[in-house]
Amino acid sequence: MDRRNALNSLLAVTGTSFIPTEIIKEKAGSFIYSLNMSTLRGHKLGFRKELEVASKAGYGSVEIWINTLQDYLKTGGTLPEARRIITDLGLKVEDAIGFAPWIVDDKISREKALEQLKLEMDQLAAIGCPRIAAPPMGATTGESLDLKRVAERYRTILELGDKTSVVPHLELWGFSKNLSRVGEILYVATETSHPSARLLMDVYHLHKGGSGMDSVKNVGKPLVEIFHINDYPAAPPRESITDADRIYAGDGVAPLSDLLKNLKNPEKPVILSFEVFNNKYYAQDALLVAKTGLEKMKQVSKGI
Repeated sequence: MDRRNALNSLLAVTGTSFIPTEIIKEKAGSFIYSLNMSTLRGHKLGFRKELEVASKAGYGSVEIWINTLQDYLKTGGTLPEARRIITDLGLKVEDAIGFAPWIVDDKISREKALEQLKLEMDQLAAIGCPRIAAPPMGATTGESLDLKRVAERYRTILELGDKTSVVPHLELWGFSKNLSRVGEILYVATETSHPSARLLMDVYHLHKGGSGMDSVKNVGKPLVEIFHINDYPAAPPRESITDADRIYAGDGVAPLSDLLKNLKNPEKPVILSFEVFNNKYYAQDALLVAKTGLEKMKQVSKGI
């Protein structure tokens, strides 16, 4: 009789509800499945209906877009009402997608970006969202930035996160002039010397930027809490592929099985968030797209 069977027999005899730490750790090694609302963005559902679709499709976690939340607030919604909707639907908002240009060289633009981020973080904290994406917005073209200065700027917004309890996750954009490769975001995160520094990567962006899926092995597991999952087809080539070419996980040629094995963290679940911008999916029923995305994520991560 192995340890697990012996343990089950002991529990049956004693009637205890005690769960040993090794089993807890086994369970914690799984993935949490989330829906990034970019996937439904073309359906133009609005804040509440996007959440309703996600809940109906079987998700427990979502990533929202800041501007969708703010549009909801502009049309009469309130933050307490938004939080109540999220709770009533049995959802957790894991992250929010924002575009404040915190990274740019221009000081005035950065100061405005910090004001924008403070407002967004306060709003997110009010609805229970603990993270916000921090992509290289405003620095996707033009000159290459000094990565040491980028690290200083990232630390500044991490300190803002300390005050608001919403942590900015440094996001990789494969098409960008800056922060397009894993080595760059890893350097910036390390140079901040801030304990909350985290990285947000994406299958498509790893491919587009040329880092590839194996590069994830170089990233320490504590740095990854949430990961954007999708897939890409064999054509068009990497140089000309775009956001709109992203497809369901498992429907393309990305080596997702090996990637997920490298991502898996035995200490805590990694959130896999399905993110695409596919016009063909936008033309389909939103609930069908959301359900299919969840099913595909589960299929590619089964047994990992």
